[in-house]
Amino acid sequence: MGKFPGLAILPLCVCTLASCGADRAKGAVLWTDQTEFAIYADYFNSTQDRYKVEVRYFDSPAQKLSQGLEYPDIVVGNWLKSASTRTLLEPLDKLFKDQSLSEDYFYPRLLALGKIENRQYLLPVSFNIPALVFVRGNESLISNPFTIGLEEIKTLGKAYNQENGGYSRMGFSPAWNDEFLFVTAKLFGASFREAAPLAWDAQALERAMTYNRQWIKEANTSIQQVDDFTFKYFYDPPANRLISGHILFTYMESDELFTMAQERRNTLDFRWIAEANTIPLNEDTVYYGICKKGKAQKAAEAFTSWFFQPETQTRLLESARNQRVNEISFGIGGGFSALRNVTEQVFPRFYPILLGHIPPEDHLAPPNVLPRNWPALKEKVILPYMHDRIRHDNKEDVAPLEQRISDWIRLNRE
Repeated sequence: MGKFPGLAILPLCVCTLASCGADRAKGAVLWTDQTEFAIYADYFNSTQDRYKVEVRYFDSPAQKLSQGLEYPDIVVGNWLKSASTRTLLEPLDKLFKDQSLSEDYFYPRLLALGKIENRQYLLPVSFNIPALVFVRGNESLISNPFTIGLEEIKTLGKAYNQENGGYSRMGFSPAWNDEFLFVTAKLFGASFREAAPLAWDAQALERAMTYNRQWIKEANTSIQQVDDFTFKYFYDPPANRLISGHILFTYMESDELFTMAQERRNTLDFRWIAEANTIPLNEDTVYYGICKKGKAQKAAEAFTSWFFQPETQTRLLESARNQRVNEISFGIGGGFSALRNVTEQVFPRFYPILLGHIPPEDHLAPPNVLPRNWPALKEKVILPYMHDRIRHDNKEDVAPLEQRISDWIRLNRE
């Protein structure tokens, strides 16, 4: 989500580290996979001289934390509620009780996901959601100003097709993007979640894959026709394919859409992908915790209280715009802010295309708790399974997902 190239944050990290000084009691260490926090810590350090925050980047702070060799004061990232990580966190309820923070600031369902046994261990930072993007001027085709469902995508995509010995225009195909296949699985209730190592609703997953195969046959003739069209026209970036008219829709996640060049984004419009008033949030929703074994709790709490204020995040967005950081990183922590008023009222000032497109709060469906190795498991096993499954009518022709997961774990034991 919204990460800079590794070298891009080195000057900020050095500055932040240097400002931390030797007084560990006043300097909090923050581990994260969100490089934007180097900027946030630097901003915090510059606004007061009582506490300092030192940022250290790790590809997987959850995995680093679970190793138990050392501990930060603050941890920010994905998969922090996994079984191997959550027991290392400090409850944060006192920050609400002493009014350092307000529960009313947050999207309620995102905040609730950070609770364990009715105590608040994690605070949501940011989230991203799936979007269907099209050229501005085609919005009149779509029935809802905020969202679009799978059947409407299929119907409009099929109507857009042009075929003459092969497709010269194809409105949309679910086979174009394996992430889109995953979104359909979530909307069908596949419900991937942490277990030993993973559980899901196998029947719902199969229904989703069957739906996608039928969609391809009904709207795109065959998977071979889709692959032929893809080979012929997908050398261009998605936005170029839309503007050229070869396709009607393309799938994007919100952080990709809002870091697109402004002049290109101005030619486009979008709808959030939803079914039954449900917009599935991406699994890499970012959360924030304070570690039990940290040594600078007061500094950690001070930074926490500062960061989760709407006024602070407004200033951070202004700073990102002034420094042009918003061209490579979307919003707060690489996504929509988990502070409801910031997303609903402040974001449209910085992203005008959001006017009239703020995702409805009651539609937002957070992901399940997932294992900390989820990114690799999804990329190496789950998405390839879906890619293969939609290309075979007979389930027996495809290696089962259970077997694939078992084989992958056996070959990748830590």
